[in-house]
Amino acid sequence: MYNTILLVRSFRKQDRKRLGYGALAASLLITLSVFTVFNPYLGSLPLCKSSTVLALQLSKLSTWDDQKLFAVNDSSSCLQMVKANMMVYSLFIFEDAEIIPINDGSSSQEAVARDAEMVRNNKKLINDDGSSRKTVNGIIIEDSLIVNDTSNSQEIATTADADAAAMDEKTELRCNIMGRSEFCEMKGDIRIDGNSSTAFIVSSETDILTAENTSWSIRPYARKEALGEKDFARKWSVKPVTSRLDIARCTRNHSVPAILFSAGGYSGNFFHAFTDIIIPLYSTARTFNREVQFLITDRKPWWIAKFKTLFEALSRYEIIDIDDRHDVHCFQSLTIGLKGRNNKELSIDSSTSPYSMKDFRKFLRSWYSLKKITAAKIRDGDKRKPRLLIIPRKRSRSFTNVGEIAQLAESLSYQVIVAEPGPDVSGFAKIINSCDVLMGVHGAGLTNIVFLPENAILIQVVPFGKVEWASRISFEDPAKDMNIRYLDYKIKVEESTLIQQYPADHEVLRDPSAIGKQGWVAFRSIYLDKQNVTLDVERFRSTLVKALQLLHQ
Repeated sequence: MYNTILLVRSFRKQDRKRLGYGALAASLLITLSVFTVFNPYLGSLPLCKSSTVLALQLSKLSTWDDQKLFAVNDSSSCLQMVKANMMVYSLFIFEDAEIIPINDGSSSQEAVARDAEMVRNNKKLINDDGSSRKTVNGIIIEDSLIVNDTSNSQEIATTADADAAAMDEKTELRCNIMGRSEFCEMKGDIRIDGNSSTAFIVSSETDILTAENTSWSIRPYARKEALGEKDFARKWSVKPVTSRLDIARCTRNHSVPAILFSAGGYSGNFFHAFTDIIIPLYSTARTFNREVQFLITDRKPWWIAKFKTLFEALSRYEIIDIDDRHDVHCFQSLTIGLKGRNNKELSIDSSTSPYSMKDFRKFLRSWYSLKKITAAKIRDGDKRKPRLLIIPRKRSRSFTNVGEIAQLAESLSYQVIVAEPGPDVSGFAKIINSCDVLMGVHGAGLTNIVFLPENAILIQVVPFGKVEWASRISFEDPAKDMNIRYLDYKIKVEESTLIQQYPADHEVLRDPSAIGKQGWVAFRSIYLDKQNVTLDVERFRSTLVKALQLLHQ
């Protein structure tokens, strides 16, 4: 120390200043050399354990405005370090990026390969099909689809490690909530408790995550938006739970998948029975090749008996009344609610289903033993008469002069059958299938077009009162999808029995649109419930002639 002081004092003041400048310049030169030779690491300092692999990836989801960073295989202390070190970069690169931990418990070597692959394929993992997707607490919400992917990630679905993939195969929950219908598909330890109208799906605590406190209320009827207080369809809960101790033990175990659906709502109406239940049930169950158990809520014994043939065609097992409160039924696979229902009536959306209405009609022909595949093609000089079935209706919108209509048709060389649908669906289906032309006033009876042969003709008589829209969506559009040719006959006010109930200047006759503005109940009570039809047979003649011409083509 003393020698150092003497050494400094041995220099003159001017020399000491020069020596200081030289030292400063040398320090700057050394620093510059270090930065030139070495590539500096500006990221997080290695404060994590050596076995911990930290992978950062940036992803911008199409449905989100913010961005997120994902820290993979990190400890809590490591995550704090990441947040602290990335704070500066977020000002320039990530803005309000959020750090998301992903703890999957895999080894560091597996994580290195997996995390590198995840970074490379991040865009694919997040939005593989180009659709909008979000993940919240292990639940993927894709459009209207809710998926519990059962992975250990809290914010992102990852399928990289084998254990997570195996867990995915074991436990799965998907719920599709739509305006008209809703359904959930689940796989795993499923317990159905009719006493509480709840379907439980049991999983591990790390698997279910925060979804344990989430449940879905499902009305397993495919027209839920139109149900009133009198049109009852029971609500069911879908509840993920983490402990088998929280729920009742199984009293009946089943080895086949199950489909739970409601026979409530408007099922007593033949049209609604098909468009709301039978056709969606076909779309949902057909793929199981009869190896599926039907569970019916809101059971009606007479209704089940009416469609017994179709239920037996879709399932080889006896239907279970799931509202029975004595048993807890357990399955490995369950669909609650029915799939394949779209906004079109009497139809199957082939874009979302492997089946079509053509397949459905072929299915009906097979199980109801309907022999006629194609409508008659009449040639000149042909002595065969095309068969015309008239549905007269017994209550509202009935023909008041069905005898005159039949005589007119016979004079045009039709073989006429007048018949009304009854509880024997199979018997009436055979009558319908034997005909080439079906006619009737707009109503549920026209649903029997599903049994007509290919290229047959539907003549829909449209009541007075701006009922065209209902006639179109209920039968005109579906008929075309079934390869059935369509004709309609719109009656005039003079052909309606409403002229006997209201004065000529009443708005019911003068301005049906005004009644329509009062709501569906008011509209239906007048134009559908109080109206019958007296056809002007001479005016109607041209429609029957047109049908004959189509049969000659």
